[in-house]
This record gives sequence, C-alpha cells and structure tokens, in this order.
Amino acid sequence: MFQRILVAVDAGPARGSAVRLAGDMARLTGGKVSVLHVAASTATLAAVVPLEDDAEAAAVLDEALARLRDAGVEADGTVVHALSTQIATTISSVAEERGADLLVLSPHHRGALKALIDPRVSDLVAHHSRAAVLLAPEEQA
Repeated sequence: MFQRILVAVDAGPARGSAVRLAGDMARLTGGKVSVLHVAASTATLAAVVPLEDDAEAAAVLDEALARLRDAGVEADGTVVHALSTQIATTISSVAEERGADLLVLSPHHRGALKALIDPRVSDLVAHHSRAAVLLAPEEQA
C-alpha cells in the first residue's frame, strides 16, 4: 500500500506540511517519494511569462528533497514547466506516468466564491487523478 508516493510542492509555505506528511507515509509503508514542482508560466497576448525562474524552482525542489532525505526517506524529484492553467493536469499526468498510488498536496484555502470562479489545484487533481489524493493540513504557526 502506497509504495510510490508523489508529493507536489509549490513555493508557498504550506509545502512543508505536504513534504512532512509524504515522508511520514513513506516511512509507514516502506515507500519511496517523488517530489514534483511545477514551474508555472502565464500566457499573455504577446508572450508566455514565467512566474518563477529556474533557480527558484530548483531551490523549492532541493529543499523538499533535503527534508525527505534527512528524515531517512528515499526520494527523487523533478521540475516541470507548465502554464498556470495546466498545473492540475500536469500533476495528474506525472502521477500516472510514475505509477504513483498516492498523491500528497497542500490545499490553498480560499473562500467559496473564489473557489467556484477559480478552482483550487488540489480540487482539480482530486477529481482527475486515478491515484488516492491526500491533502496535507497547514502547519500551525
């Protein structure tokens, strides 16, 4: 059960709880964790504009991998590039490609109206993924 865990991380502070939870699950099941960071871009009429540079994206990935490996968890990771509107489908596709049986995400809390107009990535992934999805609670300050 849950031998191939994919944790999707972004640059926000909530990624720490998702990484910790993925590591806890891997230790409980003897599984391996793959870390995924989607470096998002947005499209304008004139160009595709990256929302973070490659160094920032690599730093997010490296920090997550270091935390997992320091905790004794076997982990690998990758950065992929996608438009901000394609983040959820990108996560689901990578999970399927890697044969993940568990996805760990950190939900971004927002009001019901905002979520209706602009669905959260975690909601979209949960509805489109073939793997189990675990939403990590935010760490308390």
